[in-house]
Amino acid sequence: MKNNILPFVTKLKIDPEKLPKHIAIIMDGNRRWAVKNGLPVNEGHKAGADNLQNIVNYCRDIGIKNITVYALSTENWRKRSAQEVKGIFNLLIHIVKTKRLEYQKSGIRFFVLGNFQAFPLKVKHAIKKILNTVLDNERIKFNVALNYGGRDEIVNAIQNIIKDEIKPSEVNEELVSKYLYTTGQPDPDLIIRPGGEFRLSNFLLWQMSYAELFFTDILWPDFTPKELEKAIYWYQQRDRRMGR
Repeated sequence: MKNNILPFVTKLKIDPEKLPKHIAIIMDGNRRWAVKNGLPVNEGHKAGADNLQNIVNYCRDIGIKNITVYALSTENWRKRSAQEVKGIFNLLIHIVKTKRLEYQKSGIRFFVLGNFQAFPLKVKHAIKKILNTVLDNERIKFNVALNYGGRDEIVNAIQNIIKDEIKPSEVNEELVSKYLYTTGQPDPDLIIRPGGEFRLSNFLLWQMSYAELFFTDILWPDFTPKELEKAIYWYQQRDRRMGR
C-alpha cells in the first residue's frame, strides 16, 4: 500500500496538546480524480477547491494555527493548457469573492505565497481585496501557494537581502527566514502529499527541513477531514528528535 498511514483505527484519539503548529499540503490528484469520474479536468479542480474549504475549516476548528496549500506552481502555470489555467483562475476569483466575508467572520486570515503580480488584472484585484480584509479574531493563517516555486522563493529572498545591503556577516538562517514568503510563521511540522507521488515538487524547500512527510494514494478531492485526522494521528506517533 503506497502510504505511510498506520493500520486503520476505528476511533482515533488526537491529542490536542500535540497538534502540529503548521500543516502544509501538496494538493495532488484533481485531474486524475476528474478522469476517474468521467468529468472535465476543471471539474476536478472545482472538487478539489470544495474539499479544501472543508479541510481549512476542520483545521481551524481543532486548533491548527497555520495551513499552507500548494495550488499552482510556476511549472504548472507554464505547462498546463491555456483552457485549464483559465479555469483555475476563474475558480480562484470565485473563491476569494464568495469566501471573503465568511473568512472574515470565522477568523481565517488569507495569504498568498508566490508572485501573483504576474496574473491577469482581474485575478490580482480579487486577491488584493481578500488580502486587505481586516479580521477582529484571527484563528488560523491560510496560505495559498500561487505561481510558487521553492527555489524561486529562496532566490527572491537572496535578491532582497542583497538589495537591502545586508552585510554577509549578518546573514544567518533567522535572517533568511524573514525574507521568505512565510515570514512570521512557524515552519511546517507536517507536510502531506495525497495522490500517490513521493516527492516535494519544489514546495517549501527551506521551510521543510524538519517536517514529517506523509504520503498517501488518496486523490486530493477524496482527502477528507477524516483522512487528515489519520495523518495528524500518524504525526503524533512520530518521535520528533529534530536533529538531536
